[in-house]
Amino acid sequence: MLRDGFGRVVTNLRIAVTNRCNLECFYCHKEGERNPGKEMSPDRIVEIAKAFHKLGVKKLKITGGEPLLRKDILDIIQEMPEFDEISMTTNGILLEKYAEELRECGLSRVNVSLDTLNAEKYRFITKVGDVEKVVSGISRACEVGLTPVKVNMLVLKGINDDEVENLLEFTNSFNSSEVRAILQLIELLPLPGLEKYFFDISSLEKKYSEIAFQTRIRAMHRRMQYFTPLGVIEFVKPLDNSAFCMHCNRMRVTSDGKLKPCLLRDTTISINGKHDDELINEIIATVRKREPYFKGEP
Repeated sequence: MLRDGFGRVVTNLRIAVTNRCNLECFYCHKEGERNPGKEMSPDRIVEIAKAFHKLGVKKLKITGGEPLLRKDILDIIQEMPEFDEISMTTNGILLEKYAEELRECGLSRVNVSLDTLNAEKYRFITKVGDVEKVVSGISRACEVGLTPVKVNMLVLKGINDDEVENLLEFTNSFNSSEVRAILQLIELLPLPGLEKYFFDISSLEKKYSEIAFQTRIRAMHRRMQYFTPLGVIEFVKPLDNSAFCMHCNRMRVTSDGKLKPCLLRDTTISINGKHDDELINEIIATVRKREPYFKGEP
């Protein structure tokens, strides 16, 4: 079991398989990567995943950039050890094309970034994206069983903060006898140049908590999920949130193969050239040094 000095057990691994993307979203923080080197080979990605699996990690999330830009992504997934769940974050542009093959090679479900259903706004946010491709990708993912699909909506003040209900109804349109799609509202990190778009999602959480007929507290980050007549909605609020940090059970690996203990810090640990026991020991040592970014009573 991987446990840090604050008692947090690492059960989830997030591996960026590429830094490349086919969109140019103006708010992208690139998973905190700074000037990444050469992206990892398929064998190296699988080797690192196997090391974490051996250490007791239960869930794997494949991220980017855009993971579906890798021509070998299906082979990578197929070679992964038997995690309880293997999921992927994607912008959805190529999802319709690959959804069935992803399911067949072992992917459990997807998170899809979709901030708006408005084509003009989507093009403003992404510079080059076609929102209809994303909608089709989500629909196909639901059809083939890459569920529950989590639709990641980053709330942007003055751009899409009035569209939450529309996105919630959209995700709920895929739910009948079972929950196949969930709206996940994400609060923007007000990085330099983005401050004017910051929207405190606390008011939205209050609104939907008042009409919820069921709630669920996720183990990861103590995220709240609300089951409402309009659909299922979850809130991701990382800013100044000690409960979020004190319940972080995730380690990250960058696209060039470095350990990244915390998204909000620039710190990375090189594991280049480390294999077998040496790799295992470096992972253990790095996890032990993890610290919550926001400290305090959860």
